[in-house]
Amino acid sequence: MADIKNIFDIAGRSMAAQMVRLNTVASNIANANTRSGSAEQTFRPLRPVFQTAFEGGIRNAERATVDVKEIVTLDREPQRVHEPGHPLADEEGFVYMPPVDMNEELVDMLEASRQYQNNLEVLTTMRTLMLRTVDMGKS
Repeated sequence: MADIKNIFDIAGRSMAAQMVRLNTVASNIANANTRSGSAEQTFRPLRPVFQTAFEGGIRNAERATVDVKEIVTLDREPQRVHEPGHPLADEEGFVYMPPVDMNEELVDMLEASRQYQNNLEVLTTMRTLMLRTVDMGKS
């Protein structure tokens, strides 16, 4: 784990975590309508697990940010759908669809993109303030 030196590290790592979150949402949405021939082979939605990263690993440090600890597969039962003409249908005519809730995915996508935007705004503001400070020294 890299050191947390300044606001750029904090915001950058937070943006990277939100990008992982957006990528898992994109994967879930892309696989939402896939079908499989068995419950075991069916795609399961993914979720990142975040953890707080403290400066120097010390819990009461002055600076902290977030990292993705792992990406987990949600333990949800797939939907069993009767489609006897489908090539993957079992002997009873059923196929299995992923348990992806599109509303949940869209809300998660919206929240992750807003958090990403917030961190980008922090970086933009810091850059602007730093440039103003440099310009003040030129006067």
